[in-house]
Amino acid sequence: MSKLATVLCISTAMLLHTNVLGRSDTGHQSIAAEAYRQPPRNRQEKSPWQADPERPFKASQPGLSQKDGVLFKDGKPYRGVGANYFDVFLRVLHAPTNTTSLTGLRQLGAAGIPFVRFAVAYAESDWKCFFSDQQEFFRRLDMVVQTAEQANVGLVSSFFWDFMSFADLADERRDQWGNPDSQTSARMRQVVGAIIERYKQSPALWAWEFGNEPNLMADLPNATEFRKPGGTERDDLHSSDMVVMLAEFGKEVRRHDPYRPIIAGHSHPRASAWHNTAEKSWKPDSREQMVEIIRRDNPAPLDTVAIHIYAGDAAPKELGTWAGDHADYLRIVRALAREMKRPVFIGEFGLASKDDETGTRAKFEKLLSDMEQAEVNLAAFWVFDLASQDRSWNATFDNDRAYMLKLTADANRRWNKAALLNKP
Repeated sequence: MSKLATVLCISTAMLLHTNVLGRSDTGHQSIAAEAYRQPPRNRQEKSPWQADPERPFKASQPGLSQKDGVLFKDGKPYRGVGANYFDVFLRVLHAPTNTTSLTGLRQLGAAGIPFVRFAVAYAESDWKCFFSDQQEFFRRLDMVVQTAEQANVGLVSSFFWDFMSFADLADERRDQWGNPDSQTSARMRQVVGAIIERYKQSPALWAWEFGNEPNLMADLPNATEFRKPGGTERDDLHSSDMVVMLAEFGKEVRRHDPYRPIIAGHSHPRASAWHNTAEKSWKPDSREQMVEIIRRDNPAPLDTVAIHIYAGDAAPKELGTWAGDHADYLRIVRALAREMKRPVFIGEFGLASKDDETGTRAKFEKLLSDMEQAEVNLAAFWVFDLASQDRSWNATFDNDRAYMLKLTADANRRWNKAALLNKP
């Protein structure tokens, strides 16, 4: 590998856990990092291979599959609880001699944690490695996938964690996510096609996710506050562009993998999301308006309903003024998913530690119970082994949040058993 490629594959970014839009508005947990720039490349042509939409459903495909809202694993109905392992690959990408995250995967497998959600890339600097030396990028990602296979841990890969900056790689305005013929879309297809073709036969790859919480950036009345330096209104994300972006991602996934679930990666809708779009206001949405937004934000060929949910604040403050509690909110989401014949994936759940860890544990247990009662299909707590959040969100096997790992493993066994007993 060239010296230039070596530099491009090493990140000097500092991982910071910040609330981009304001905790009271969204409950959004975002990871911020320093970004680099990449010159545009020539547009990549679409893959000539097209999945057959009439192909018979087979529940025994590698990873997960779904039919009529039921997840299948190894040919059997499945529900499960896992963890977010945000930087399980980024550590290896930035420093391939750092194998601490591979050790973490083995620990999770031994403890009965069945899967992790992780970032394929975060900043522009991470994608530079892919575009400058794809062979080296895959050599490092192979280390994670092979370890996951050996540890019997599934992987939910979140491709474009910081998706807004991905458009910068093509030197395009961010509204080009909404243009299927843009270089941004072409680069998306290049990344998605290459990664899926390499790993679609691996049992470790469970599902494909677009990115982290794209819905929280859409139609913001205060979008000017979040523009990049030198940005214009063309760098603001509109829901109409977001829907195209997600649909194009889903189409590209289906060109290479006809079975695995496709996930948007959304948080729960902002409590004013409908009014953000319709009126550019912060007026609270009704329950019916929230349901309308979830339908809109999970377009076909995506085949899941995706939300994140946190228990740090009361439901009326965090989720919507109409929501009685978290259980009430989850029942509504699950009912919608059944109507849409899709499984529910809660890609992040949990809460940060406060002075009283006993109180944190009680809220964590309650949220696990609420998801279990709502028959959520798949969920992952935030977050395992993320050193930058040691004093707040991080759970490891040897810190005071280790109980979250045991509770997650215990819940996973119950959820899986329930899925098998209630098989269609």
